Amino acid sequence: MKLRTVSRLLYAHQVDMGGMPIRQPLPSQEVEQIDPFLLLHHANIKVPTHIDPDHAGVGPHPHRGFSPVTFIFQGGVHHRDSRGNDSVIYAGGAQWMNAGMGMIHSERPPTNIHDIGGRQEIIQLWINTPAANKMDQPTYIPLTPDEAQTWKSDDGNVVMKIFAGELLGIKGPIPSQTQVNAATVDLKKGGVVSVPIPANHNALIYLLDGKLKVEDFGMVEGHHIVHFKNNGEGISFGGLEDTRILLLSGKPLNEKLVSYGPFVMNSQTEIMEAMRDYQQGKMGILIED
Repeated sequence: MKLRTVSRLLYAHQVDMGGMPIRQPLPSQEVEQIDPFLLLHHANIKVPTHIDPDHAGVGPHPHRGFSPVTFIFQGGVHHRDSRGNDSVIYAGGAQWMNAGMGMIHSERPPTNIHDIGGRQEIIQLWINTPAANKMDQPTYIPLTPDEAQTWKSDDGNVVMKIFAGELLGIKGPIPSQTQVNAATVDLKKGGVVSVPIPANHNALIYLLDGKLKVEDFGMVEGHHIVHFKNNGEGISFGGLEDTRILLLSGKPLNEKLVSYGPFVMNSQTEIMEAMRDYQQGKMGILIED
């Protein structure tokens, strides 16, 4: 298998999001998007004990035109939305929401967050939706830790959980309107894995922590995206330390992108329509108990 070489490393600088410190490697000053991936936020937050969990986290807010996806690494996330969905997913699971024509949701810690360590570590990923599907009906798919499909190396040093698409012959259970492969990887020190990637996909890995060696490149430390060139059949890397990774590949949409806050559309007119529809209540109402 001819391996892809590395295009660039993107460091996850710390930014403030509504009073919460998060790391954001994408978008950056260098890269607007890695089509179809628009944004990656990595949060690792100690949930305050003086605030009711139902009032912590992120309150009701709208989205239209893309899929906000949350991967949970520590703690849990309580999702509620204007379509009546209400669920808690804990570490090892994911919440896959296609905002479609518009939906309002909140992301709070679960009520038992302090019983399970009090820490909430998540990655939120924004995946662009094809123009033809931006006004589809919204959907929300909760995936428990047991529902993701797992691949393990023979030596047990690499464990991959596939959520969407197909990697190493294993299909993830989540249907996505955009052609993507999405998996988390637990890589022990000394573990090595080679992963075929479709030739027409953009590919990246994000290191939550640890340190690894990317074949034909060298060492990469935690809090970096490794963005690969489209010049090979796959990627290969090994753990120099215990490392947690989000592995992504996706077929680029190659469509005009116009975004404003929580809306991602294809023209400025569509953005104005999204703002109007939200203000007129057409994305629904979310009243938290």
